[in-house]
Amino acid sequence: MIRTLLPLFLLLMHFSAYSQEVCYLGIGGKDDNTIKNVFKLDSTQVQKLKDWGAELKYRNSFLIDQANNLVKRHAESSPEVLMTMSYQYRKLLDSMQSNLHMLDKRMLGIFTDEQYSLYVKLCHEISSSPLYPTIPVNEK
Repeated sequence: MIRTLLPLFLLLMHFSAYSQEVCYLGIGGKDDNTIKNVFKLDSTQVQKLKDWGAELKYRNSFLIDQANNLVKRHAESSPEVLMTMSYQYRKLLDSMQSNLHMLDKRMLGIFTDEQYSLYVKLCHEISSSPLYPTIPVNEK
């Protein structure tokens, strides 16, 4: 009995461990001032926040245009075509989320230890999984 339940239990634990939402900062959105105030960013960090927020908007603008064009082209298509279109649309949304993920990790990479600890604490309070920062890169 235990031999049959143990693999099932381990499988369920595996899925529950990965079911938590990722804790995004959300740079480039309407909450940049909140990020600046909560984490008490210094002037260099504030400038990076602005720059990377602009980069995110630029990167995603192309994807948003593609998504809008996809919807317009297939507004009255058959269910089969709409299903194919939905997969293409999902890829575009995933790409936008990947951009957010990359730039949030970049921002976390310039956080101080105290700022990152606060971020982790806030993520745990909302039962989300914190991102791990990328190694700081000298960007010019």
